[in-house]
Amino acid sequence: MEVSASLKTIRTSVRKMKPLIDQIRGKRVEDALVVLQFMSRKNALPLLKLVKSAIANAEHNFQLSASNLKVKSVVAEQGPTLKRFQPRAFGRAFEIRKRTCSIKLTVTEIKPTIKKTSASEDTEIATPKEVKSS
Repeated sequence: MEVSASLKTIRTSVRKMKPLIDQIRGKRVEDALVVLQFMSRKNALPLLKLVKSAIANAEHNFQLSASNLKVKSVVAEQGPTLKRFQPRAFGRAFEIRKRTCSIKLTVTEIKPTIKKTSASEDTEIATPKEVKSS
C-alpha cells in the first residue's frame, strides 16, 4: 500500500532541497526521521514535517505500522516564483527571483500486511421478503 503526502510552495529553491531529499530516499521512515532531526540545514524542518505527515496518513487512514514503512519516492518540483525589484544605479531596476518548490513524498510498506476477512461477513445473502397474495 502506498501512502502519499505533499507540501506546496516552500520558500526555498529546488536546488537547495535536492541534497536533503537524496539523503532520505529509499530509507526506512524511522531512519529518515533521525537523519532529518540532526541535519543542520534550515530546509530539513519542512521535510521532517512532511515525513511525519506521511506517517500519520498511513497510520490514521490505512492502519499501517510506522515501523513497516519506507520512503519510496521523494520529488521536488519548481513552484511559483515571487518576483521582486531592487533599485540600482542610474534609475535602473534589478529583478530578484524568490523561488519556491513543492515536494511530493510517497511511503510504502516494507512487508505487505494481509488483512484477514471472513467469508461469512463478506458473502451475506439478502433474501427478498415473501409477498403474501390475497
